[in-house]
Amino acid sequence: MEQIPESIHFVGVGGIGMSALAQMAASLGIKTSGSDRGANAPENQRIIGALKNCGVKIYPQDGSRMDEPEKPQALIYSTAIEEDNPDFAKGKGIPRLHRSEAMKLLVERSGKQILAVTGSCGKTSVTAWLAEALNACGKSPSMIGGGLSNCFTGPASAGNYHRGTGELCVLEADESDKSLLNYSAAHALVLNIGTDHYSKEELIQVFQTFLSATKETAVMSCEVYEALGEDCVKHLQVKLFSTMSDAPDQMGGHPVLKVTDYQASAGEVTAKIGGYPIKLPAPGIHNAANAAAVICMLELLGIEREKAVEAAACFSGVWRRFDFAGTTLSGIRVYDDYAHNVEKIQSCIRAAQEITDGRVLAIFQPHGFAPMRFMRDELLVMLKETLREQDVFAFLPVYYAGGTASFTPTSEEVAAGYAGELSDRIQYFAVRPEAEEWLSRNLRRGDTTVVMGARDNSLSGWAKSISRPEKY
Repeated sequence: MEQIPESIHFVGVGGIGMSALAQMAASLGIKTSGSDRGANAPENQRIIGALKNCGVKIYPQDGSRMDEPEKPQALIYSTAIEEDNPDFAKGKGIPRLHRSEAMKLLVERSGKQILAVTGSCGKTSVTAWLAEALNACGKSPSMIGGGLSNCFTGPASAGNYHRGTGELCVLEADESDKSLLNYSAAHALVLNIGTDHYSKEELIQVFQTFLSATKETAVMSCEVYEALGEDCVKHLQVKLFSTMSDAPDQMGGHPVLKVTDYQASAGEVTAKIGGYPIKLPAPGIHNAANAAAVICMLELLGIEREKAVEAAACFSGVWRRFDFAGTTLSGIRVYDDYAHNVEKIQSCIRAAQEITDGRVLAIFQPHGFAPMRFMRDELLVMLKETLREQDVFAFLPVYYAGGTASFTPTSEEVAAGYAGELSDRIQYFAVRPEAEEWLSRNLRRGDTTVVMGARDNSLSGWAKSISRPEKY
């Protein structure tokens, strides 16, 4: 398809990536509709309400949109949509567009330059962070993100899409299904290489191909640069960043922006980046690395370092990224986080450890059976490395969002396997009240609880309910 049609329907419109594109399509004057299984769920109303308010017509996911005389000219879908979906069944003959292809065509229609943020971890935060910083510098970018930016949230904006007046569109480029290879960017930022969906070797090839098609500038960590090599970026202007104190000032002829003097407490998190002091929005050295990545890109876009650091320091955050949910009556701090792969879970646990002298209870709800199966071995290795003697890692049952699944392994099976090596530092809670009861019996003032997991927005409400003053 050479251009986006004038009438489109999103299958699974409530998803974080799909809802961003639906808001964008509506803002460009396209007749936009969508269906979603969870359209009526209370925890999804922040997104569904914004979609309705910006002109997206919401349908049950029963194919009823296809019963109307004027059918959509294309169905937009993501990799998660099953072939037997009712919208597909009733919409036979209607062209389909994958989400990444629709994003490419929508950006082309908007006339914006793509600034793509990718990597295994942190890309959602950095997409929002960079867009907010560019906005503070007067660049007024558009943004398509995989999380809900606090800065860009309003009645008709869930926070994962913002339409700016400038020439740039900052977008989160997804490596999980390799869809980032469906378009080329003017500017690219590669944060890290993990093992969320593919082996490191396969991801290296994906990022090399992606950067080879990038046109102007690139930012990446020193570790990413070492893994990818010079060939894929030799045509680009490149800046690198590092949190290692012994990192060189240059690598491969490219300047390195270094993070130094990182310090974290429950009250304040600070560092120096390129010699300039900065207050960070949340604990975790990964947040300092994210800030450095943002500053690198701002500099490549012509913004002086002092102003870049000042703009980066004003970041207002993304929903469910180490959000403080509250403190229980007995003094236990509760945080809510979207962490769902090994690297993100580790960063979240370490951030909690930095701000507490007591115990950390990390409660994790896996976001699917296939991800649980994929990360099973690596997660155990990480937990053995990361958990202190007093810390506890607890599983909730796997969240099942529908679709094809083997329903194995269960969280209970994985927890039982881990317990052989980590003993009482591993728990399994069959229902959420069991977790609350364990917390009330075992944690005390100064301890920290972190609720982690993707896809299920009800986790955020639960984290807040745990910390209600009348509890514990």
